[in-house]
Amino acid sequence: MTAVQADLQIDRPTVADGAALWRIARDSEVLDLNSSYSYLLWCRDFAATSAVARNESGDPVGFLTGYLRPDRPDTLLVWQVAVDSAYRGRGLAAAMLDGLTARLAAERELTTVETTVSPGNTASERLFTAFAERRGATVRREVLFDTGLFPDGPHDPEVLYRIGPLSPGSPTPSA
Repeated sequence: MTAVQADLQIDRPTVADGAALWRIARDSEVLDLNSSYSYLLWCRDFAATSAVARNESGDPVGFLTGYLRPDRPDTLLVWQVAVDSAYRGRGLAAAMLDGLTARLAAERELTTVETTVSPGNTASERLFTAFAERRGATVRREVLFDTGLFPDGPHDPEVLYRIGPLSPGSPTPSA
C-alpha cells in the first residue's frame, strides 16, 4: 500500500471494492458506465493492473482500471480513471497512475501506456499529457474507434493516447 497523503492510501482493488468502484464511475457523470458485474470481475481478474485509492476508513474514493495488452505485454492500457467528487483536486488520479506504473515497471518491462480519451474530456487530456511530461515520454494521438463503430447510438470517437517509450529510470514523483 502506498501513502498519497496522511489520510489516503493506494493499493490493489479487491472484489469487495467492486460496488464502490461502480458507484464512483456512475457518479463521475463522465465515464461510460459498465455493469456492476463488470466492476466485480475487474476487481477479481485485473487487480494486479489496477489501483484503488482509499480514505482513512479504508473506503474506496478513486480507482484506475487497466490491463496489459495480450499482444503487447509491455503496454498498459488504462481503461477507466475516476475520483469521488469529494476527493478531486488533490492529485489523486496522477498518484494512482504514477503508483500503478511504478509497481508494474518494478515487476516487468513496461514501455508504453495507452488510454482512450473522448474529445472534450479535458481532465483526462491533462492527466495523461502531464504523466508523459513527468516521464519524459512522447504522446501520440490517433482515433482508435470512430463514432460510426458504436452500435448504441451517438458516441464520441475514442482517441488513443499512446505514451512512450517509458525509460526504466524515468522519474516518478512521490505523492
